[in-house]
Amino acid sequence: MEKIMRLAIGLTFPGSLKDESVICYLCKKYNIDLIIIEASFSMSSGWAMLQVVGEEKEISRAFDYLISRGIKIQKMGEEPTQDK
Repeated sequence: MEKIMRLAIGLTFPGSLKDESVICYLCKKYNIDLIIIEASFSMSSGWAMLQVVGEEKEISRAFDYLISRGIKIQKMGEEPTQDK
């Protein structure tokens, strides 16, 4: 059984990704839910506070992808996990 995680995170995006749908891609590719709490984007950078819900291994893979794209991740909190 896979553990379902619920994390609060902050992301900082480089301006080079301003025209890419990174959040939509993550949801489709890694089968996770991303709930946008607050966000701000400009031509030079952007940030978002999100809640991430999904299987632990898929969230980990999604984080690896974000890091590979130059997106900084800050974990802000985690709620208890449950088994799927």
